[in-house]
Amino acid sequence: MRHRVSRPRKRALAVGLALLVAVLAPSGSAGAADQYEWAALGDSYTAGGFVGAPQPALGDPSRDGCDRTSDAYPGVVERELDEFPPGKPVHLTNVSCGNATIADIANARQTPISPVQPPADGWPAVDPQIQRAGLNDRTDVVTVGVGGNSLPFGGMLLTCLTQGATGASCRDHYTDPPEGEESIQDKLARVQDEYIEMLARVHQAAPNAKVITVGYPAVLPEEGSACNRLSLSELGSVTHADVDWLRDDVLKPLNSTIKRVSEFFGDRYVDVYSSSVGHDACRPADTKWVEGICGAAEDYWPGNLPGTLLDCRLIGKRITLVHPNAAGHANAAAHVERAIRIALLER
Repeated sequence: MRHRVSRPRKRALAVGLALLVAVLAPSGSAGAADQYEWAALGDSYTAGGFVGAPQPALGDPSRDGCDRTSDAYPGVVERELDEFPPGKPVHLTNVSCGNATIADIANARQTPISPVQPPADGWPAVDPQIQRAGLNDRTDVVTVGVGGNSLPFGGMLLTCLTQGATGASCRDHYTDPPEGEESIQDKLARVQDEYIEMLARVHQAAPNAKVITVGYPAVLPEEGSACNRLSLSELGSVTHADVDWLRDDVLKPLNSTIKRVSEFFGDRYVDVYSSSVGHDACRPADTKWVEGICGAAEDYWPGNLPGTLLDCRLIGKRITLVHPNAAGHANAAAHVERAIRIALLER
């Protein structure tokens, strides 16, 4: 089993790559601005949601309802790049947004749904992330972490919860779907088509950038039987068989789709799944890198899910809906940072 890169090893790698870039990059080379431009695009697995301090801060008039946080992997990587710059400083523009779909990256306006201090009339729609990030021919690196909400994985997980509570199978629900519901095969085929269009638009908007795509971690155990079905701090009422199905027929194929399309475009794919096996939502609190249905989160994050009966406050937790915690983002950051440094070295 692979383990997260230790901080001393990661720092050694960072320093080594930074020195190598400084030695090899000729002065006055192409793109010889005084800093590199990095744009981070993505959904809540990039934005962070409940991990660290909100960015912008609570009360800031520029808050947009996207729930970006300081300890999500873009912020962690930014701090490492500030400490050990790869030849010259790296400027981060992070426009990731919770609940973003693939379309919201490229061509759709998204209406954020943050539950944290929303305006009385709701959050206004935001422009596509490509536009918000200002991608252009001077953009050096683009990272993209998106795809789950386009299935949508969260909605499927909630269906598995309700189906499991009644003894039914969400695997049956999505392999032989009712009228009006896509099968999992159709969902994955559609996601592939959407991802192809999205990456084409990213390359069109930032023709000189190195594009790095980021997959999803091992949120589910390698054996569904590892989960306690009585525990909302894990996966609740989702049956063990459905946990196995979600892992093998949904999550792994989603990552494979992202990797396949990325390689088609000649982009670098960051695998965060392999290194996170054994740190899934059904592990003990001091081992998991992904919180369960209910989990540990910052105090500003809500404990109940509006419009449902789900209330994590009853067990002293908050609504986390199977998202990475700070340790999970730290692991992602180690891999994304390495990919960015290598991408800049190749420029």
